[in-house]
Amino acid sequence: MENQKKLQGKKIAALMTEGFEQVEYTEPRKALEEAGATVHLIAPKGGEIKAWDETDWGDSFPVDLSVDAADPNQYDALLLPGGVMNPDKLRMETKAVQFVKSFFDQKKPVAAICHAPMMLIEADVVRGRKITSYPSLQTDLRNAGANWVDQEVVTDMGLVTSRKPDDIPAFNRKMIEEISEGVHNRQQQQA
Repeated sequence: MENQKKLQGKKIAALMTEGFEQVEYTEPRKALEEAGATVHLIAPKGGEIKAWDETDWGDSFPVDLSVDAADPNQYDALLLPGGVMNPDKLRMETKAVQFVKSFFDQKKPVAAICHAPMMLIEADVVRGRKITSYPSLQTDLRNAGANWVDQEVVTDMGLVTSRKPDDIPAFNRKMIEEISEGVHNRQQQQA
């Protein structure tokens, strides 16, 4: 496998809450772990959170750390799975929004799929950035200053975005590539 151990020693924060799209977490996590990374599920509270699996509730997943206990400085990159409910609930959590913003402040890679770019809008980090997302977010992203495009995967200076579960293979490849490159000096909001 070409990605095997490419991310050895890297720690990835996967930030989400109830209602995240199951496959948008399980498939990227599997790809990251196969590439040698350690992935921590971070949520507003400890315990477990329940996924959404296409049309109904999915599996429950154990939370590794609450947002309060997680230190963004300890992570090399951030994964933001989508799902409709997940980012809508998460953006109401001030500490979760600040957690996302801190990765941009530190110029670390961020990968967001489907509805997850809602968190990027809330963190005010999309202005001047080329981004894709689930199509229903295009107006919100454009209104927040992003250059929204309809593409399978978009990479913009350390920020990787994709539209939907069908895009996961391309999303995973670009996410691993960006994380292996490390800090991106231009990974921050444009003025």
